[in-house]
Amino acid sequence: MHYFLAKTDPETYSITDLECDHETIWDGVHSYQAIAVIQSWQPGDQVYVYHSQAEKKIVGIMEVIGSPFKDPHDARGISWAAPVRFVKKFPIEKQISLATIKASGKFSDFALIKQGRLSTMACPKEFVEWVTAQLT
Repeated sequence: MHYFLAKTDPETYSITDLECDHETIWDGVHSYQAIAVIQSWQPGDQVYVYHSQAEKKIVGIMEVIGSPFKDPHDARGISWAAPVRFVKKFPIEKQISLATIKASGKFSDFALIKQGRLSTMACPKEFVEWVTAQLT
């Protein structure tokens, strides 16, 4: 099992929407680098859901439940999507802000910090361990 982080604009699709839907197709990714990340997803992988825009924080977890596939709604024919399901919404006091992640000083090489516009990325093992510690 691997860990990833996927950003979403909460005005478009939030962790609460996913909680209500239980399952969805994660799509709408347009950067080649993020598409390559989605293509690497495997069933069982865990994905931190990150609310972008004004919130800028990790708000929960979803799980990949099927193999990635070409996004049939992408007119360009390059994007991929994957089926996911809701796992957990973090309590507000446990949601991890970008400011907190940056303040830790531990992840300056992580794509979340280095490539702020990248929407989907793999998470280093050290980051997963740190997030897990923040949630306890």
